[in-house]
Amino acid sequence: MSQELKTIKPPKAEKRPKVLKIHSDERIDDYYWLNERENEDVLKYLKTENAYTKKMLKHTEGFQKSLFKEMKARIKEDDATVPYKLNGYWYITRYVKGKDYPVYVRKKDSLEAPEELLFDCNDMAKGHAYFNLGSIAISPDNTLAAFSTDVVSRRQYTIQIKNLVTGEILPDKIINTTGSATWANDNATLFYAMKDPVTLRSEKICKHRLGSDNSADDIVYKEEDDTFHTFVYKSKSRKYIIIGSSSTMTSEYRILNADTPDEPFTVFYEREKDLEYSIAHFEDKFYVISNADDAQNFKLSKTPENKTHKKYWTDVIPHRRSVLLEDIEIFKDYLVVNERENGLNRLRIMSWNDMEDYYLHFESETYNIFIGNNPDFESGVLRYGYNSLTTPSSVIDYSFSTKTKEVKKEQEVLGGTFDKNNYIAERLWATAGDGVKIPISLVYHKDTPINGNSPLLQYAYGSYGSTTDPSFSSIRLSLLDRGFIYAIAHVRGGEYLGRHWYEDGKLLMKKNTFTDFIDCSKFLIENKYTSEKHLYAYGGSAGGLLMGAIVNMNPELYHGVLAAVPFVDVVTTMLDDSIPLTTGEYDEWGNPNNEAYYWYMKSYSPYDNVTTQEYPNMLVTTGLHDSQVQYWEPAKWVAKLRDLKTDNNILLLHTDMDSGHGGASGRFESLIEVAMEYTFLLDLEGISC
Repeated sequence: MSQELKTIKPPKAEKRPKVLKIHSDERIDDYYWLNERENEDVLKYLKTENAYTKKMLKHTEGFQKSLFKEMKARIKEDDATVPYKLNGYWYITRYVKGKDYPVYVRKKDSLEAPEELLFDCNDMAKGHAYFNLGSIAISPDNTLAAFSTDVVSRRQYTIQIKNLVTGEILPDKIINTTGSATWANDNATLFYAMKDPVTLRSEKICKHRLGSDNSADDIVYKEEDDTFHTFVYKSKSRKYIIIGSSSTMTSEYRILNADTPDEPFTVFYEREKDLEYSIAHFEDKFYVISNADDAQNFKLSKTPENKTHKKYWTDVIPHRRSVLLEDIEIFKDYLVVNERENGLNRLRIMSWNDMEDYYLHFESETYNIFIGNNPDFESGVLRYGYNSLTTPSSVIDYSFSTKTKEVKKEQEVLGGTFDKNNYIAERLWATAGDGVKIPISLVYHKDTPINGNSPLLQYAYGSYGSTTDPSFSSIRLSLLDRGFIYAIAHVRGGEYLGRHWYEDGKLLMKKNTFTDFIDCSKFLIENKYTSEKHLYAYGGSAGGLLMGAIVNMNPELYHGVLAAVPFVDVVTTMLDDSIPLTTGEYDEWGNPNNEAYYWYMKSYSPYDNVTTQEYPNMLVTTGLHDSQVQYWEPAKWVAKLRDLKTDNNILLLHTDMDSGHGGASGRFESLIEVAMEYTFLLDLEGISC
């Protein structure tokens, strides 16, 4: 840090001690008052922190701007998605050069037909600091579109209806929804999920009749268990409206013929603790992915559509200990199964007539494939996506009849300098303290030396069974081309190696996530990929919790840390069931009203374990309107770190006063924050251009 920066005084939050007591234990929270969102003192403090961050990074502003331009220049501005066909129309999303938001259009029958404008989000976003078009649901007769918007970034969407023949926005207006809507087959009835206005839990499924006041909408289902959330959708076959209700570990579904929207829903199979299942309809059967009968990695069953109780479920694909069944896609002639084995996805093609059963072949050591958008039940083509750490994304159509692949689109990396042959991707295996092997995917420029002196950014998430696949990023090239190595630690808490990988990193085993990350760091240092002076860590949301834990446990390993919207005040948040999403998280973290979970959480909660020691250089980011991780968690954490840390390292808090959990809404606006984060890392390495 330069002498000039050392003279800039950091903000110091006022201490207003609050005693929090449970299980005969007292915690003193000096910064609890920061959760008063409307308090002028709170807003003043956040703005003071922003001003300090700006001053501390002022010498990098030119670099930030050039980095932003560099990253933006690799992205094709006048871009468009590959068209997909649904119910007689081709749908396309495109971007216009110089504009931030997408334009949604369609063409009838043929791609040569005239273009019909559905929504121009650039016009819709005018006058809003934040704008997001949540979803679009087209009525079965193709004349109406139910669409949803969020202009605050709290993920509380307003649903409206547009007449696609006249262009008129109808007076129907439904507020405080999840954003998705589902049409019955009568083109006049709409089902949607309503949120609790305080906790933001989706708790009700309502039925809206076109032209009516939404205050008169019928509640067709209410989820009474506050650890569950509910949602509604239509089967791909278009025969059923389906209500789902789920917690982290338990599922339940209700079904209704889409031709009879005023009839009651019937339970598919009533909830059973720790039974997770999902359903898809085909002909006269339902296909069920479930963990029934101890199928930890899930299996596929089928059952007659009029006999949906579990006792009628018969196996189509039995449970396999080494293979995680992730998803299926149903077509009129084929079933496509997305599986994961040893961390890598694969696509299995099975014909309904039992004549064909095979896998699509992929050669790379580490890659990412996924089933794409396939809404057309009659299609003879599977659309899927492919990329790797070194290979840009491709949208590929696979013909079931000819068994040929057609690349419909390959991501363009503009600028003329990108060559995938200049980059090397590897998959390594670190050994955890308990002997378990932890996979690491990494990528670097071929000219980057592996001698212990290269900077390395290590990323992980590690919660909810969410897997971080090794995917391509044109933005990341700005680090790789400047000598950084990028590593993804596939820690326990995700599902990279199967369902057990998730279960071994949650609840009373959550610390495995943190120690796995640390052991991966030690492995990378020992094998000369980097050193303590050049190792950086990055995680967001639950991955921000991971960042908070590792800097408490082993701060000496990291020269710098990026923590985005970090979930760091675990105990206090999980004890407050008025905070959005808290009750639905009990199966992930535990309920601290239970003493065993309380003490375990307290032992790792980053905010509760900040101590008098040295910490790495840190940049912490959040959004004032974040509905997932409330802004006050990172704000309190930074305030406590400032008070207790014993080093002179940089500690910055940046709060986006206009956005929420997902950051800025414009297509390129998010790159401004990425440029700030990358510049923070590069500046620590002495790289200024």
